[in-house]
Amino acid sequence: MAKKAVSKSNERKIFVLDTSVIIYDHTAIKSFKEHDVVIPITVLEELDNFKKGNDTKNFAAREFTRYVDNMSGDNSLQEWTPINGKSHGNFKIEMHNSSKLDAEKIFQERKGDHRILNAALYTADTNPDRKVILVTKDINLRIKAKSLNLHAEDYTTGKILTIDELYTGNAVVDKVNPAIINQIYEKGSCLAKDVLKKEEPDANHYYVIRNGNASVLARYEKSSKSLKRVTKTSSYGIIPKNAEQSFALDAIMNPDIRLVTIQGVAGTGKTLLSLAGALEQRRNYHQIYLARPIVPLSNKDIGYLPGDITSKLNPYMEPLWDNLKFIKSQFSEKDKELKAINEMIENEKIVICPLAFIRGRSLSNMFFIVDEAQNLTPHEVKTIITRAGENTKIIFTGDIYQIDTPYLDAQSNGLSYLIDKVKGQSLYAHITLQKGERSELANLANDLL
Repeated sequence: MAKKAVSKSNERKIFVLDTSVIIYDHTAIKSFKEHDVVIPITVLEELDNFKKGNDTKNFAAREFTRYVDNMSGDNSLQEWTPINGKSHGNFKIEMHNSSKLDAEKIFQERKGDHRILNAALYTADTNPDRKVILVTKDINLRIKAKSLNLHAEDYTTGKILTIDELYTGNAVVDKVNPAIINQIYEKGSCLAKDVLKKEEPDANHYYVIRNGNASVLARYEKSSKSLKRVTKTSSYGIIPKNAEQSFALDAIMNPDIRLVTIQGVAGTGKTLLSLAGALEQRRNYHQIYLARPIVPLSNKDIGYLPGDITSKLNPYMEPLWDNLKFIKSQFSEKDKELKAINEMIENEKIVICPLAFIRGRSLSNMFFIVDEAQNLTPHEVKTIITRAGENTKIIFTGDIYQIDTPYLDAQSNGLSYLIDKVKGQSLYAHITLQKGERSELANLANDLL
């Protein structure tokens, strides 16, 4: 029995967490199953520098330190402390940051990353019978660790397997019987099996159904196992310019679909369509909220910018105002639609603000558009959706290939994670916009540069 116990202990790994992992997911310590977790004291010191503020990293730092404080109880944090019951391993704070190899001497610089490396090296030295792995979202730190013969990995919780197979939300079906295409036009629907045969599509999947020059757009309705016709309709002066935009607007306008994601490069109309659809349905909701995460230039805090808080935030919100101005430009000063928009802004029925400003709110009776969602972590996306109350619809828009925040990439950002995990649900629809409609010049840049 004793030998078996030793063998089982040897199978348990020790994961050393970097600060970047905690900022990405403050619940990360619970993600390593039966394995043990070490938090270098340097990580707590770095989190202490982040604890003040309204940004996501500030929230993550506060939540993690609270968790450590609650879990420690009367125990010394230099001793192994159970993480969460018998099914999980233990954790402790590692005070030592010196080992046989000294990363600060090797890399000739005294900095937090090198002290974290030293803590991982010390853990490996003092646990020769255990596999010790440094977990970090920082690619450069992983390379440095491997150069010191230390195992290092990315934190993969919330990371999808491959971006090439990410759900697009639409497909083309060729060589369909012209009689079926006519039926969809005339009756508005047909049985899905008449077009898709034995294929079982995801709920709210969109199709271009065609035969030669004849074609029709449709959405799969899971409850009736039918394909419903999608028409190209105008929303507050904005008319879809291609099939994918028609699909996106259909999802935005459908009251039965409560969660929508729209992915596409700059100029494909993601935010514009979302805002136009929200305005068209303004009577169904108490408020329209447009929000985006603040990603400071060069990753500097916005505090270095001149002016008061409004002056600091205005440049980040300007793209959302630009979309609203474009919709307003579709109408003359005498049109009731323009007057309605101005009144909504004055009465705060339309609110444009940083995403951090809605933290802690209950999102009830609201049409909520989250722009630049690729700069959110999976945990942030989950937090937003779990805030949804009665009669709330949430639209996430973004370009998963244009990440502006460190430690996120096309596979690990919140938008990719959401698309991958929620596809097929009846309350959800997704569409990937491929064709840029901003201008020929913008398309040229997207295609060639």
